[in-house]
Amino acid sequence: MIKCAIVGATGLVGSTFLKVLEEKRLPIDEYVLFASSKSKGRSVRFLDHNYEVEELTETSFDDNRFNYALFSAGSDISIKYAKIAKENGCIVIDNSSAYRMHDDVPLVVPEVNADKINQHNGIIANPNCSTIQSVIPLKILNDLYKIKRIIFSTYQAVSGAGVEGINDLANTLCGKKANKFPYPIANNCIPQIDTFLENGYTKEEMKMIEETRKILDLQNLDITATAVRVPVKNCHCESINVEFEEEFDILDLKQQLNKQEGIVVHDMPEKQIYPIPTFVDGKDEVFVGRIRRDYSVNSGINFWCVADNIRKGAATNAVQILEYLINLK
Repeated sequence: MIKCAIVGATGLVGSTFLKVLEEKRLPIDEYVLFASSKSKGRSVRFLDHNYEVEELTETSFDDNRFNYALFSAGSDISIKYAKIAKENGCIVIDNSSAYRMHDDVPLVVPEVNADKINQHNGIIANPNCSTIQSVIPLKILNDLYKIKRIIFSTYQAVSGAGVEGINDLANTLCGKKANKFPYPIANNCIPQIDTFLENGYTKEEMKMIEETRKILDLQNLDITATAVRVPVKNCHCESINVEFEEEFDILDLKQQLNKQEGIVVHDMPEKQIYPIPTFVDGKDEVFVGRIRRDYSVNSGINFWCVADNIRKGAATNAVQILEYLINLK
């Protein structure tokens, strides 16, 4: 009998966990939904049943109650409770940043490094949403042409900051005060996501740099990043510049991307066809377009990358890992 816990079930990502799990219909016999004391007792409709949300406590995982747990309740919760779950025989798939850079914790995007999943020690980390969508095409490009350098410029939706971010967009569009972001996000682009570090980068930018290196297993790869919050409700956009060690044919490169699992190439600029958030919203694939040669270097490209940051950038990726674990078992 397979049992799975959903931690943070009433949050933005947690509720999307449930939606994706309803679609996938994995062979799981029992789910239990957990949240904070504020959500205790709430009724949630899931898989044609009404589930009563339980409060997460230190005894929630006692007696090897669960085989698996999906966590999306923030780093503090993960740091405290993921280890408790692990000690009780539960495999944790954690959506927070708490364990991503731990040497003994696999950081997994199934289309890229599914082979790392079974190397877990009880905890598997879900990467940052902006990292997930970028490494899927980057893995293919590195296999083909060997990446020398990456420049990330991200245009990240307010949903990446949770319900508070979505509320800030709605409120500041009406002229109300910003609560989540340092400035009104309406009609603005804010070149800050998370806090600034001593090196001048934000935590979000360093997450992209460090996580990309770990996932691609290229610890010395030259990467730089600028992360910007934009007044878009959902779906992150990224402009990615890649320099290669080897030469390439641009038509062949596009064909190689298009035939890979999890990628959709929307690249017909003469017809104004390229990925945009309103088209990508609600989809699990990563969409790429505006693929063109970078003539400022010997061998390089620019491309535009868009994905639903709540689905593929969080919930779907975690559920894919869970599905892999179940099939492996």
